[in-house]
Amino acid sequence: MALEDTINADLKTAMLAKEEATVRSLRAIKSSIMLIKTEKGFSGTVTPEREVQLLQKMVKQRRDSVSEFEKANRQDLIAKEVEEIAVIEKYLPAMMSADEVKAAIEKIIAEVGATSPKEMGKVMGAASKQLAGKADNKMVADTVKSLLGA
Repeated sequence: MALEDTINADLKTAMLAKEEATVRSLRAIKSSIMLIKTEKGFSGTVTPEREVQLLQKMVKQRRDSVSEFEKANRQDLIAKEVEEIAVIEKYLPAMMSADEVKAAIEKIIAEVGATSPKEMGKVMGAASKQLAGKADNKMVADTVKSLLGA
């Protein structure tokens, strides 16, 4: 079942159960999917990779908001964002552990033949394609830096 279908079904359930945070989060996801569908050059269906990117972007936006709200000492707004993050993360695939990321990066470095920090761009390009949606980009970059001795 496509993410949009799952979201619609879960939204109905959450509305009947009067779960305000879940309804708010699912409506945000649904809205983002609709925005993708109305983009110029859209080809019909949203790919699973694009869905994961969308959800990750939404989580990142909310985490950024949480850090800003902490600076402003707005606990009421922080609570809402944290609730939404929890709901959105339910629809994301499980992320790779640090050890799994390190093993994948070591394999990519061997494939690319990188030996110095100057070749970080080549490694990051390959890693971004292979690990998209499976690992946190910051963790990937930090792992590449440490393995290349940057």
